[in-house]
Amino acid sequence: MAEFIKIYPDKPSEAAIAKVVKVLQNGGLVIYPTDTVYGLGCDITNSRALERIAKIKGVKLEKANFSFICHDLSNLSDYVRQIDTATFKILKRALPGPYTFILPGNNNLPKEFKKKTTVGIRVPDNAIALEIVRQLGNPIVSTSIRDEDDVIEYTTDPELIFEKWQNLVDMVIDGGYGDNIGSTIIDLSEHEPVIVREGKGDIGIL
Repeated sequence: MAEFIKIYPDKPSEAAIAKVVKVLQNGGLVIYPTDTVYGLGCDITNSRALERIAKIKGVKLEKANFSFICHDLSNLSDYVRQIDTATFKILKRALPGPYTFILPGNNNLPKEFKKKTTVGIRVPDNAIALEIVRQLGNPIVSTSIRDEDDVIEYTTDPELIFEKWQNLVDMVIDGGYGDNIGSTIIDLSEHEPVIVREGKGDIGIL
């Protein structure tokens, strides 16, 4: 059964974050808050954990459209081909924030994602999520946790999330109520930005 841990978003406890990081380093799956909906994540370098997330989502790992949660834009060159100044300016304006940017992937993508030509990058405006990836030292691979209920789509109450997911994951973070609107997804992999999904992020940043 998963551990349920309370972390305050305005000032995340170092010790609590270290506990989360240990779970991730050991190949665990963690449900954590972002600036949009709660996410399900694992260490990007752990193949077994990536397989577990793909299995839960019912997708083949190499075909999965997971996002990479980064602490800031300094991780970009690890996974993304060189981008032009205009693209970088959009990223700088929007991040941290409720956006997922689809960017051209490079040859350093983890082996599970080698066949992918693009990668979704997120830098959420949430201190808990950012602190986790900062302490971990590399991004986490993440996907939104959806609700079966068509009306709600995303569960916002951490206790209800724990109730539902406690036997599937290793840790659920209670970082307060989540949002029920996903991130705005913008494809910047071609010459012109394309809005794939309008969510919480204002498209006026383009």
